[in-house]
Amino acid sequence: MAAIFKERLHMFKASDLLPQNPVLWDLYTRKEEYSSLKRDKHDKFIYSYGTYQDILDPAVSKFLIQNGITYSYPDNKLFAVCLTHDVDEIYPPREHMILSSLTCLENMDFSELKRQIFWKIGGKEKSPYRSFKKILDLEEKYSACSSFYFLATSSDILRFRYDIEDLEDELRMITERGWEVGLHGGYYAFNNLEEILQEKRRLEQVAGHQVSGYRNHYLRFHVPDSWELLKKAGFRYDTTLGYNEMAGFRNGMCHPFRPFNLRTGNEIDIIEIPLAVMDSTLFDSARSYDEIWAVVKRVIDTVISCKGVLCLNWHNDIFNCPYKNIREIMYEKILHYCDSREAWMTSGENICTWWEKNEY
Repeated sequence: MAAIFKERLHMFKASDLLPQNPVLWDLYTRKEEYSSLKRDKHDKFIYSYGTYQDILDPAVSKFLIQNGITYSYPDNKLFAVCLTHDVDEIYPPREHMILSSLTCLENMDFSELKRQIFWKIGGKEKSPYRSFKKILDLEEKYSACSSFYFLATSSDILRFRYDIEDLEDELRMITERGWEVGLHGGYYAFNNLEEILQEKRRLEQVAGHQVSGYRNHYLRFHVPDSWELLKKAGFRYDTTLGYNEMAGFRNGMCHPFRPFNLRTGNEIDIIEIPLAVMDSTLFDSARSYDEIWAVVKRVIDTVISCKGVLCLNWHNDIFNCPYKNIREIMYEKILHYCDSREAWMTSGENICTWWEKNEY
């Protein structure tokens, strides 16, 4: 009898339980974002505009657990970590050249200085930002894999980034080793279905297979419209829902979920893996390495206590970047700590497949 009761609890969804608590239901659905006219210069709803300021508390996930929803992971792992990398840059901009050169000179590292300055002599493939094999090897050391979200557009608010066609060999290598290639939607794509479809087709043509995962550039996102567009475009999951300026849980969830559209009264047939921690968020605002680690560890430990999923975004360009070396060190520290706490560290695609299989 107890087993039957437990199974019935497992069958309940967030949309079944949360309406009992109007405050948490509004947080979960991001109701305030439907009507808010506040947007930053990138047309985004940012942390300071929201009423939910206790961003490091996954209040919605805690409520679901308290009301009987249970979560499990392969090999009886205690929690999951969704490792992701936004590939914003392939070729170092001028700022990189200057800062990396100064760092190399300060460290008297003339071999690295030569590599950072003269990489163009060897051709585009020698760019220090083409660090994919290094990232894969590092993650493999911890029995982990990850997702790489690539741009497939020629339009950008800042400058031309790269042609995805130049990366065909890297995309094939990433896929063949069991990692994921996903789409990093262009700056102008988040509210444009035709642009999303065009970028998706372009990436798939180069990758040689369909892609199922998505995150938009600059984290541009409109609730619930962006989810509806991505569903129509054929994506299985998104991982844009987070804040550029704050680590934490934007809708109180440290678990993937199927978004609920308050306008239609229905769940949207796509899985959201909410973004909790991003390298630039931490390093652009914190004062010290110890302060950054304290925030990261707090988020990880919170996710562990909820048997949740921690979604990380660590950009590819920091892995061969002398003046950002501390970010690479932090990434490995996170991998080591999560591995020691029995985490399933994997790609967004694998998380999505597990969620679909278990009907959470």
